[in-house]
Amino acid sequence: MSAIPASLRRLVIQRAGDRYESWDKMESNTERIESLKAGIVGAIATGLAAFASALILPLFQEASWGLSIQLSTLLQGAIALATGLLFGVSYRYIVRQDNNPQLKAGAVLAFGVIRGLAQIDLQVDTITLDQLIDWSSVVLQNIVLFAIAQQVLNWAIGQKWVKPFGI
Repeated sequence: MSAIPASLRRLVIQRAGDRYESWDKMESNTERIESLKAGIVGAIATGLAAFASALILPLFQEASWGLSIQLSTLLQGAIALATGLLFGVSYRYIVRQDNNPQLKAGAVLAFGVIRGLAQIDLQVDTITLDQLIDWSSVVLQNIVLFAIAQQVLNWAIGQKWVKPFGI
């Protein structure tokens, strides 16, 4: 669906002739910029949420209350930024102008479950209940990560900082 009404599009085609291609390029560039903005918002939201969870979760998992940021934590943060950028761009195209809650939840679940499953090491011979609980918490943590990004993106769209695709 085009962001330009059909009547205005016809008028432009009639008056512009060969210059019509530049109109499409301009519209295409505008969509790219909006996608980039959505990606940046998604990256910031997931990056901050991942950073907060990297600081908070170890406090509940270990007896040590010391702050320790390792190279693996920084790498996980970079991956969170990259997946957040991809989520932001994809989410903008997924929701478009639709207000379908199942579609929005499906996007969050798809990204969260895939990222969570990718972090699980399945090179074990037997599976224990403790491992299942750990794996479930990793997947749930990633679903929450993208749910936070979804809420921030919805807020940015509501503030008209980011336009849904096709508007």
